[in-house]
Amino acid sequence: MRYKAGLQTRDRIIEATRGLIAETGLEGTTIKAICERAGVLPGSFYNLFDSKEQAVLTVVRDAIDAVDPDPRHQGPDSLADLVDAYVQFVTEQSELARVYIGIAVSGSRGHPELRGRVIRHHEGRVARFAGAISAEHPEMSADDAGRRAETLVTALNGIALHRVLDPDFDVATHARSLLTDILTLA
Repeated sequence: MRYKAGLQTRDRIIEATRGLIAETGLEGTTIKAICERAGVLPGSFYNLFDSKEQAVLTVVRDAIDAVDPDPRHQGPDSLADLVDAYVQFVTEQSELARVYIGIAVSGSRGHPELRGRVIRHHEGRVARFAGAISAEHPEMSADDAGRRAETLVTALNGIALHRVLDPDFDVATHARSLLTDILTLA
């Protein structure tokens, strides 16, 4: 019963965090506001999350997983599906994409654990893209696939940053042409 109550509290905190981000952005998403909206005491928050940033990253991670073509990583990834999922996250979850980019660029500075989470997430994404490239281009060396995956994911992050700065930026067109360009590099 205690476990179920903990899960319900976690869900309320996550839902409150998601709602606050959508309504007020990262600046208005404070631990006090999260706790008030979720109807929990700060102690309950800190039993589940070390910081506001950890709760925010959990919300972002859930949003990314919601558009992931294979969130459990059980099957082979299609490179096009991975790019499309990235585009879908950036375009359909624009406020969360903004928060993710903000945390990745400056929010993790001075927070080694948070920086580690962002880096691990990035490395995991690069590994999935490299696996998809290798599967679709078995003639390519693993090192080359890894370099191209790093370039592709980094460029997609740049496209996401452009979208954050310019909401009219055509993410899908640029992401798909980038995919073609990365795979045709010598």
